[in-house]
Amino acid sequence: MNFKLRKARQTDMESVLLLIKELATFEKEPNAVQITAENLVEDGFGNKQAFQVIVAESDDEIIGMTLFYSRYSTWKGKSIHLEDLIVQQKHRGKGIGSALYSEVLKYAHKNNYKRVAWEVLDWNKVAIDFYRSTGAKVFDNWKIAQIDEQALKRYVDNI
Repeated sequence: MNFKLRKARQTDMESVLLLIKELATFEKEPNAVQITAENLVEDGFGNKQAFQVIVAESDDEIIGMTLFYSRYSTWKGKSIHLEDLIVQQKHRGKGIGSALYSEVLKYAHKNNYKRVAWEVLDWNKVAIDFYRSTGAKVFDNWKIAQIDEQALKRYVDNI
């Protein structure tokens, strides 16, 4: 299959949002996505760019994407958080996901980042095996902690 990778444009955000929703469904959270394409444009292309997106394109159709952003590790220094990597289901197994993953790692290396980190669901054995095959460590002893908008408001209102 012929595809190319490129930096996303504002006009790609509707397609990126569809991929994000496809990923949410794959991760068994089909109703969890609250953002809009407008949010993606504002946050990804506004004055304070919150993230970067690389898309995979074939025949003028966006068929995959990866979204990542800078963060800082007090142990390592400059790091990248790979938030999402998704390829349309009908195009999986064709090397597109691997190419997107490699593009983020090349970007990190070229720009002197010390680490790339991400989460993977414990039941996603295909992804875990792939990541391990690239030299990534997949930790079993770390838990993810999050506080959502409603809990954040309740907490702040009570302190």
